[in-house]
Amino acid sequence: MAKPNHWLVKQEPEAYPFSQLVKDGKTDWTGVRNFQARNNLRAMKKGDFVLYYHSVKDPAVVGISVVGKEHFPDPTATEGDWSSVELKPLKSLVEPVPLTAIKAAKSLAQIALIRQSRLSVMPLTAGEFNTILKLGKTSL
Repeated sequence: MAKPNHWLVKQEPEAYPFSQLVKDGKTDWTGVRNFQARNNLRAMKKGDFVLYYHSVKDPAVVGISVVGKEHFPDPTATEGDWSSVELKPLKSLVEPVPLTAIKAAKSLAQIALIRQSRLSVMPLTAGEFNTILKLGKTSL
């Protein structure tokens, strides 16, 4: 079996906080209307690890989820070829990792979160993923 890939998804906590994902037990990640983000959703495989980032207000990585179901047509799309995946929560980070800490970490200088700040679904290297977990005092 291939090693899991690593991803980061962004969501405004007012719209769907990580705590709601934990409460729900799973969610379909719908509403992505950016071609690059859509292609990233399509590249996700069952079992891949996904960092959950609260954007806008107090931006920070707050949780870890896993892909429960690979891409399928987004049921919220009324037109176009859009995709969704199912995410399941794994755990909250012991300490949220704010955007300021991510920007301050030299090893994260090339992360898409900084370089493409408007992208809502992005790949991470295993090293980037593990660095963020370490900053959050969290292990898998």
